[in-house]
Amino acid sequence: MTWSWASFFEYLTSPYMLMGAWTTIWLSVVSMIIGCSLGIVAALMKMSRSPVLRGIADFYIWLWRGTPLLVQLVIIYAGLPQIGIRLGVIESAIIGLSLHEGAYFAEIVRAGIMAVDKGQSDAARALGMDYRWMMRIVVMPQATRVIIPPLGNQFNGMLKTSSLASVISMEELLRHAQELAQIEFRVLEVYIVAAIGYLIMTTTWGLIQQRIEAHYDKPFGGSAGDMAATSIPA
Repeated sequence: MTWSWASFFEYLTSPYMLMGAWTTIWLSVVSMIIGCSLGIVAALMKMSRSPVLRGIADFYIWLWRGTPLLVQLVIIYAGLPQIGIRLGVIESAIIGLSLHEGAYFAEIVRAGIMAVDKGQSDAARALGMDYRWMMRIVVMPQATRVIIPPLGNQFNGMLKTSSLASVISMEELLRHAQELAQIEFRVLEVYIVAAIGYLIMTTTWGLIQQRIEAHYDKPFGGSAGDMAATSIPA
């Protein structure tokens, strides 16, 4: 079967493929938000003085980073029903992607916090701040600069990694491409359109990430010129 430009352009603007791309976007965003929340909690647990909390965090990170996401998704969707836990396709995809992302983000957060000079924490304690306020006001704003670049890269990866959810019949972009290819036998045209869709999503996010990183690269408290202009004359 020869290449068909007519089929290519038809798939490129197909509402069915666009619907799959939209599913990829919201699935990635939701999983990333939940995964980041889990990662922050796991990172703080791993840095806790409690051996129990550290052990739980270490086990979670070890387990979810040490096994393939594809295997995790299959176990959640097809394996858990054997012990009486039944989850739908959407729930299974979100849980699997979120837990997987959380394990990686935990190490990113921990590295970001450890990158903040210890003297900052000592100064905050000297001012009478408790742990919660110290993390909120002193440590995390500085750690964010370290966390943002790898976090952006993780989301870029999530847009592509979400395609693995097609194995449990999640109706995202790759799944829609597979279904069209099976029905119309235009494999090359369909999958190239899918690849273009992923390329557009990751490129768009790359531009957004550049703006976010530029924002967090700004110095805290304004520039020296701004401070001089607002200072009270002697």
